Amino acid sequence: MAKITLGGTPTNTFGELPKIGDQAPNFALVKNDMSEASLSDYKGKKVVLNIFPSVDTGVCATSIRKFNKEASSLSNTEVLCISKDLPFAQARFCGAEGIENVTTLSGYRNNTYSKDYGVEIEDGAFSGLNARAIVVLDEEARVLHTELVLEIGNEPNYDAALKAL
Repeated sequence: MAKITLGGTPTNTFGELPKIGDQAPNFALVKNDMSEASLSDYKGKKVVLNIFPSVDTGVCATSIRKFNKEASSLSNTEVLCISKDLPFAQARFCGAEGIENVTTLSGYRNNTYSKDYGVEIEDGAFSGLNARAIVVLDEEARVLHTELVLEIGNEPNYDAALKAL
């Protein structure tokens, strides 16, 4: 369990982020077209997991925009933006914002990934949603970098995540 805050109010996550050097847990999440995607679909590419509570919050939207901008110049790298929003909401957001360089994935069907990655919020106002976290993986899905943002309302350290690539 990790301790984070939401607007300064303490809350907890289920478990911990994977450790540097660990094999990342596989997952089955839902794409905007309602098909499934798994981590194994991205084998052979570096992967940035941008995990957050909802596209309908300011900081989450900012992180998608920032990674969308940066992803256009990354070679052999996929950026996966993961929340528990319905795929329809993710598609609406991406369409309205012109987001084309990242893939949004929804965990609304499956909570296993959020527990496996230690990002499911256990209590408080955002109970059941994802904490804000970044996990960077190499081409074999080994963890290169992690960041659990301790205050949900803060942005992640984009530079540290991108430098890990």
